[in-house]
Amino acid sequence: LRNAEKELLPGFHQFEWQPALKNVSSSWDVGIIDGLSGWTTFVDDVPADTISRRFRYDVALVSALKDLEEDIMEGLKERGLDDSICTSGFTVVVKESCDGMGDVSEKHGSGPAVPEKAVRFSFTIMSISIRVEGEDDGITIFQEQKPNSELSCRPLCLMFVDESDHETLTAILGPVVAERKAMTESRLILSVGGLLRSFRFFFRGTGYDEKMVREMEGLEASGSTYVCTLCDSTRAEASQNMVLHSITRSHDENLERYEIWRSNPFSESADELRDRVKGVSAKPFMETQPTLDALHCDIGNATEFYKIFQDEIGEVYQKSNPSREERRRWRSTLDKQLRKKLKFKPVMRMNGNYARRLMTREAVEVVCELVPSEERREALRKLMDLYLQMKPVWRSTCPSRDCPDQLCQYSYNSQQFADLLSTTFKYRYDGKITNYLHKTLAHVPEIIERDGSIGAWASEGNESGNKLFRRFRKMNARQSKMF
Repeated sequence: LRNAEKELLPGFHQFEWQPALKNVSSSWDVGIIDGLSGWTTFVDDVPADTISRRFRYDVALVSALKDLEEDIMEGLKERGLDDSICTSGFTVVVKESCDGMGDVSEKHGSGPAVPEKAVRFSFTIMSISIRVEGEDDGITIFQEQKPNSELSCRPLCLMFVDESDHETLTAILGPVVAERKAMTESRLILSVGGLLRSFRFFFRGTGYDEKMVREMEGLEASGSTYVCTLCDSTRAEASQNMVLHSITRSHDENLERYEIWRSNPFSESADELRDRVKGVSAKPFMETQPTLDALHCDIGNATEFYKIFQDEIGEVYQKSNPSREERRRWRSTLDKQLRKKLKFKPVMRMNGNYARRLMTREAVEVVCELVPSEERREALRKLMDLYLQMKPVWRSTCPSRDCPDQLCQYSYNSQQFADLLSTTFKYRYDGKITNYLHKTLAHVPEIIERDGSIGAWASEGNESGNKLFRRFRKMNARQSKMF
């Protein structure tokens, strides 16, 4: 098993880069390395209060490609391509995900004291295509069928660090970013199917929740007036005009805006300056794709529906400012009803599974039993129906294949949904809207037109990997128990 394991772990296969990678060693037999290596400490630096382990990015990618060796050869054969001619022109598209994991404390481990929060960074090979002489478009020879499974999602870096600790996070991911940048400017030469072939890489950081995107791209936190990581809209604008926005933000623009924020070339006041840079207030350090994370979109919107349900039970549309006590009462009424009728256990924080079960027609019917007015019940049913028409579009791995009708109707449905919010539910959306509702209503069609899918690029695989990590960590904790 140990020997079999060596072949599967990075650091087993020989390869080279042309031109050689800038500032990255050319050795290929590198296994697990200390996540802090490549980080020079200065005398007055605080020693990093963390433990981190990672693979070198290029070595990990090679291992992943060798893992797909059979699929690549199979793909060439299926496309009727002669594999002895196809030695160059391969393009590999990689999805990157990164997520903080909250509390991973050992209940009784005797390990070193580290912050009891962890961050995992991982990647998935989404597709491999080849450009053949005389053809304009690449021919896809491999497409990941389960892009959101933990099986296709390969861990690159594990660190015990709080995702809000910007300095430590950037220090550890700094070398990863540098390796990734070097790889985009070079080609990998690797033996696949007995012949050396050359591969180019495209990296797309899409598996981040909004908190992480804002952290990586130097934007203000999620509660900011600048509600969106894709456009410059403010919360008030987004609640007035819910549907018509286009994607304008980009990593390069964020860098330019940070420069303006730092140097204030027009000597403006703090407020004017902030309006000029639209909420960029730290230096962006890692490029993320301006997209929407399907899993967190689901969770964010379910959280919002859960609150709407409470408000409707308490008929908030008739009252102003209900007391804390009343709100608590409505919440417990809702929880009891869901528990009794649908066997839902109340959760402290909304999670993916609860969100999936809450956003159904059954759940709405159960909630409607508690809503006094028939008119409001109808409105709730309509709201959920529209939502369920929209959801498959950004959940599906390939919407044009899986739900073409809903894709066509998306803009119409989102407009209807927005109208409903701004009239019937005006008490909640007067001058405010949640970040994910804004994205769901305003940006989905444009992202799908650009990328073909939103669901395929979600952070779900990485989140499932978190579950495995927790499990392994608990097992270790059990073994190191002190008697």
